[in-house]
Amino acid sequence: MATPTKVSAVAEITNDFKESNAAVLTEYRGLTVAQLKQLRVSLGQDTKFAVVKNTLTAIAAKEAGVEAFDGQLAGPTAIAFIKGDAVAAAKSLTDFAKANKQLVIKTGYFEGKALDATEVAALAALESRELQLAKVAGVLKAPAAAAARIIDALRLKLEEENGAPAAAEAPAAEESADSSAEAVAEAPAEAAAAEEN
Repeated sequence: MATPTKVSAVAEITNDFKESNAAVLTEYRGLTVAQLKQLRVSLGQDTKFAVVKNTLTAIAAKEAGVEAFDGQLAGPTAIAFIKGDAVAAAKSLTDFAKANKQLVIKTGYFEGKALDATEVAALAALESRELQLAKVAGVLKAPAAAAARIIDALRLKLEEENGAPAAAEAPAAEESADSSAEAVAEAPAEAAAAEEN
């Protein structure tokens, strides 16, 4: 018969599954309390790394409609319930597992799709959302300077294709206009001088 404590534990795990967009099932045999704490810190606030009981987790997974962990719940089990950036969390888990061989990544799921350990590693190898946003922000900041460089490059290319540079032609035209104006201005002065003589 289910005790109130077990019912509450199943409800909590079910809720964790439902609120998460991804989860990774691990075995943590041999990790110390300090190491588990270090892992939790590295995962950040959007990921809950919980040590769970296998039988209760199996019930909770079924209630939440999660089939990715079927047949995988054995040994000392902990699950990373990921509510934020799944790529960043998967990277933290795989990096920690490389440094601490006692943490074994068994399986997971991401947005309803089951992932094996290799696929969790592949997810970790992607660029995190934060990095992607930083790149987009960099691209958005650069356009003014980049646009100016592109315009200059296009202008130079057009000038080369048309032969003489357009910028050089304009001053030459201005100079000839200035000399004509000076000649016109000088003509009446010369005529006036001739009349006086």
